[in-house]
Amino acid sequence: MSEAVPSKLPAATRHYDANYGNFETELYAQIRRDAFGEDIGQSSWLTADEQDTFLGRLNLSSGKTLLDVACGSGGPALRIAEQTGCAIVGVDVHGQAIATADSLAAQRGLTERAQFQVADATVPLLFPDASFDAIICVDAINHLPNRPRVIADWARMLKPGSLLLFTDPITVTGPLTADEIAERRRAARASREAALREIEGDQTYEGQQEFFAVAARIAREGRLSRFVYVSQKSG
Repeated sequence: MSEAVPSKLPAATRHYDANYGNFETELYAQIRRDAFGEDIGQSSWLTADEQDTFLGRLNLSSGKTLLDVACGSGGPALRIAEQTGCAIVGVDVHGQAIATADSLAAQRGLTERAQFQVADATVPLLFPDASFDAIICVDAINHLPNRPRVIADWARMLKPGSLLLFTDPITVTGPLTADEIAERRRAARASREAALREIEGDQTYEGQQEFFAVAARIAREGRLSRFVYVSQKSG
């Protein structure tokens, strides 16, 4: 079992390092199954049914390439590759996330169509203009400051006529459809408290439990929304 992540690291870093460092363990897979019903390797609010809805918009197929910004473990992107036959490129700032994504791609026999790399999406990404047939960013744009610049960079990398899809999970307006998921994730982790405290450390574990409790509560109260944005590049 992994050692607890050092407490001197920022809380968000401790959480992500613990999550991705133990992502392929049965413990974390059980938590995802309890929370989402189907484990597709997600670290956000994404469900398999929601991803299938997204795929109906993106028009992906063999010979096309998708960029997944903040891809995390790569599980959701790899599922897209399996279902559509497209190639995928995933970027994430967390090295452990990319290591997990590479491992999953190898296990699924997708290394020829799946490329993952560490990259900071808060600055322009080092891909040529018009490189991708679609770009997605699920529940991560809230981590990227200067949204107009970020979206302009995504538009630069899209081929004419291609689609950008991103979700914003922290718009303060109305009901959050994932409020029950937040509560299920909190409960799934609480039922495995001892094991998670050993892996994550007390501070990281308690911080994550508080996050899920607050997210579920303010969603039930109608004070938090999650929106999906889809746009098409002209031409």
